[in-house]
Amino acid sequence: MEFLHQLLFGIYPYVALTVFFAGSLLRFDREQYTWKSDSSQLLRARTLRWGSNLFHIGVLFIFVGHLIGLLAPHASYAWLMNAGAKQLLAMVSGGIAGVLGIVGLTLLIHRRIADPRIWSNTRGWDITILVILWLQLALGLATIPLSGQHLDGSMMLKFTEWAQRIVTFRGGAAAFVAGVHWIYKVHLFFGMTLFVLFPFSRLVHVWSGFAVLGYLTRAYQIVRTRG
Repeated sequence: MEFLHQLLFGIYPYVALTVFFAGSLLRFDREQYTWKSDSSQLLRARTLRWGSNLFHIGVLFIFVGHLIGLLAPHASYAWLMNAGAKQLLAMVSGGIAGVLGIVGLTLLIHRRIADPRIWSNTRGWDITILVILWLQLALGLATIPLSGQHLDGSMMLKFTEWAQRIVTFRGGAAAFVAGVHWIYKVHLFFGMTLFVLFPFSRLVHVWSGFAVLGYLTRAYQIVRTRG
């Protein structure tokens, strides 16, 4: 069990990140025609707007919240709030975003399954990613009552130390999540697995969203008239 724990939370994160970055780069380089979101809006627009908007608002907030919450050093926010207050803020805001995301995703899954035209154009990868995302959101919501039992922020500090040791290539990361509840561990595993599946699914279009931000801040194009 100790070896399995080290494998899942000490080694697997690096496998997931390597596949995530290298796989995305290779797909963009070799299969650019597949780099798209494969929207089904033309098949049926009804319920897509509500489902898509709720899902994207919720998931984007959760992603940014996890990114900042896990990777921001404790000293960077200690002057403003303690670890307990940060954990409570994460529970409330993340809970609201999680509910929005799972409601939107439920609408999208129902739309995809219930409509024969959309279902006939659905690939195995599409429904697999949607189901994993739904389970991940549900697991995230299930961690909120568990976090409520540790309002001193101790649980938050464990996960931040784990994440920061992973990204800074320091050893002993797995030890910080050794004694946490199994729901936390499954939530972490599904999160890392999404990084593994990312380059092989329609999720790659997320990179394009970041590219749009770069496009908006580009320098003006200089156009000279003939003369």
